[in-house]
Amino acid sequence: MTALAYVFVHPMLGPDDAWSAFKAELPAGTRSPQLLSALAKSPQFDEFDHRLPWFFPAESNCGSLQEMGERSVIVFQAEIPADDKEAQAAQESELRQANQKLALATSPGVKLPASGTWDYLLFGASHARSLPPYTLLGMASRSIVGLTDLSTQNDRDWSLANACTLSTSEHLLVRATPQNKADMTRLKLLKLLTMIDGDANTGDLEQIFREESKLSYSLLRLVNSAAMAPRSPITSFGQAINLLGRRQLQRWLQLLVYSDPNNGQHPTPLLQKAAARGRLLELLMPHLGLDPDMENAGDLAFMIGTFSLLDVLLNMSMTDILHQLPLLEVAQQALGTHSGSFGRVLGAIDAAERRQLDAAARQLDLLGIDAATYLDAQLSAISWAAKIRTS
Repeated sequence: MTALAYVFVHPMLGPDDAWSAFKAELPAGTRSPQLLSALAKSPQFDEFDHRLPWFFPAESNCGSLQEMGERSVIVFQAEIPADDKEAQAAQESELRQANQKLALATSPGVKLPASGTWDYLLFGASHARSLPPYTLLGMASRSIVGLTDLSTQNDRDWSLANACTLSTSEHLLVRATPQNKADMTRLKLLKLLTMIDGDANTGDLEQIFREESKLSYSLLRLVNSAAMAPRSPITSFGQAINLLGRRQLQRWLQLLVYSDPNNGQHPTPLLQKAAARGRLLELLMPHLGLDPDMENAGDLAFMIGTFSLLDVLLNMSMTDILHQLPLLEVAQQALGTHSGSFGRVLGAIDAAERRQLDAAARQLDLLGIDAATYLDAQLSAISWAAKIRTS
């Protein structure tokens, strides 16, 4: 039996930086209607917010996607081989007659469609920025416009100023210009993580929170989020330790470093991306052929996944960060050079998020992680991270 093609799921950001849509993509030249049908029928898929659209490639369209109603948006490519145009036109006509939501992924060398002929229009960032002034504004008056392939935060800022409602988030993986001074809150949090890893006593940990009130406020907001859903509100650091235990608390502290320092009044997409990475690496851990005697392998996988974006967050090299965190050698290798089992799967996750899908698929195949396993883990990790609220 032919192996299924890998499906990669990308959350898309809305104007407020919240996850507002999801885009399923496959490596170039592949299709996987069987796997997308399984995705649509998955109990995990039903846990996502039903108001948010999902974009699926037309070449892998199947009946299950159409049964999703307005949650499903079928994406056609503007630039296709001449031999495929007749079949695509027939498919498009059939879907329009069925009132299916449709999107067109534009291309620089192809004439733009008439305004309002598609429910969604997807532009590459460089293509969108090359268009004449007001072109996007005109398109956005009758279609929802989204951007892909954002290289920097500047692309994201431009999209928000030019009527683009949705965008992918590759720009979150790019280190920004270094700030003039260090963020003392986050530096103290790194100190706190070091203390917890070294089994510091509760009194010493509480002292850190007394010194930096923003940490305490952010932690309580995080552990009371929908992803944690405690039966009764957690109102103090001591209560958090008692209810969660030190190992579980350590996970939330690892995510806390990504929280918005401005009192949580703004969604933090980097936090959710880090959370999804940590959970995904943890879920894939049993498939990596690790030493069965390795202690706390799941906790280690989660930590490696969440810490893998610290260089972006802190505008520091990962080498400098690792010098400040006394991590196990396996974590040092994974984070520093993407070596070892954890590091290689982290490299695949990173390639997928940069939308280097062919490279990600090759690496996953070498690791022995099949397409169905990876999709199931993605759905679980992303749905868990989507429930985290920090405001």
